[in-house]
Amino acid sequence: MSSATSIDLGRLPALAEMFAHLSAGKHLNRLANHRLWAELEREEASYLALFNALGFDLRIDGRGFAWFQVDEATSTVSKTTRQLALLFMLIFEHQADAGMQLARFTDWTIDEALLAAVVEKHTMLLDAENLAVSDLQQLLKSAANYGFVVPDGAGWQLLPAVFRYLDRFEELAHREATRHDALLDVEDALKTDAETDDDEAAP
Repeated sequence: MSSATSIDLGRLPALAEMFAHLSAGKHLNRLANHRLWAELEREEASYLALFNALGFDLRIDGRGFAWFQVDEATSTVSKTTRQLALLFMLIFEHQADAGMQLARFTDWTIDEALLAAVVEKHTMLLDAENLAVSDLQQLLKSAANYGFVVPDGAGWQLLPAVFRYLDRFEELAHREATRHDALLDVEDALKTDAETDDDEAAP
């Protein structure tokens, strides 16, 4: 990898624009930021070395998105992140119930009808977060500011950066399934032990 002192800045004409984009907390997406993404792919080693030297943790996902990893977040960002996690989780659940392939989420259009269906199905949960259809629309605008979605006609298109949420959902689902299987194994073992004890106690 190139060291920061040997980087040819002439090969990074979009450096200022890319830094402004990423340092604002936005994700860079192949689908929405074609020109910047092309430069990032071409000069990946240089960008990684340069931003690392400046104290920024640039993460690049091969599925088509990049971001600055930040460990600390403000309370406002944390609230938005939590609400976005809830919204995306409910959208994925709705689409899964409709037989959609979750990994193809960039092909979906998130329109008002879909959001209304999500609200109708999860009214109590969304009420607890004080989120109505109009609030979800506003939340999607915030998601656009962070590079998770873009306007798409009468709705929104999810961008590859949403994989960060989908990966987490699938990880939690797998962990829950693993825990459930472990509990079944324990129950079976206890049942077997109990049956063995009964057999030994029989005259």
